[in-house]
Amino acid sequence: MKPSRIVFFLLLALLLTFQGQLWFGRGSLRDNAQMQQKLNGINKNAERLKAENEQLKAEVDDLKDPTGRLEMVEEKARMELGMIKPGEIYVQIAK
Repeated sequence: MKPSRIVFFLLLALLLTFQGQLWFGRGSLRDNAQMQQKLNGINKNAERLKAENEQLKAEVDDLKDPTGRLEMVEEKARMELGMIKPGEIYVQIAK
C-alpha cells in the first residue's frame, strides 16, 4: 500500500471516530438535549420552591410583627378552619 493511502485511511478512521463521539458518545448532541431538559425541570422546581419560601418568609414576618400577629391568626382561622366572627354570615360559592 502506498503511504498516501495509509494516511488517507488513518484520517478517515479518525474522522469517523470523532463523528461517532459527536453523535452517539458522552456529550453528544442527544445527550446535551436530554441534559437541557433536566436542567429546565430543575429550574422550574427551583422557581416554585423560591416562591414558596418567599410566601413562608412573609408569614413569619407577619407573625413577628406584634400588630400583624392577631390579623395573621384571624386570617388563618378564617381560611383554614372556616371560623367567623359573631354576627357574620358565612357564604361559600361553589365553582
